[in-house]
Amino acid sequence: MQIIEVEPGFAVAPQLQPADMAELAQRGFRAVICNRPDGEESGQPEVDEMRARAQAAGLAFHHIPVSGGAFPEAAIAAFRAVRIGTDGPVLAYCRTGTRSITLETLANPQGRSASDRLKLAQAAGYDLSPFADRLGA
Repeated sequence: MQIIEVEPGFAVAPQLQPADMAELAQRGFRAVICNRPDGEESGQPEVDEMRARAQAAGLAFHHIPVSGGAFPEAAIAAFRAVRIGTDGPVLAYCRTGTRSITLETLANPQGRSASDRLKLAQAAGYDLSPFADRLGA
């Protein structure tokens, strides 16, 4: 399992497996956000199974799917609400981690400048410069 710490209290990951949930709880995460729609690709674990395993491990589980490069305001607001409302570390995942870091950057739960958000994403290995205009950078 590859976990990319973006900052203390928030990390992203590529596709997780149901068996990963117990380890995430042991590592101190309190919530998991899935940013993939069900059935996006063959072999992908279903959200219901991921939710059940997360909850069995004591983790909150949130499904905020986005696809096709679209990041609607409702998804951004839902992501922000989870980030702000969770007491403890959050891990968000999608196929590669890109959608998850993009939602974090757009949601801006820490109230950072656009430049700082782009730098955090870059330091984590994600180039989100195409979103600079949307961020007001």
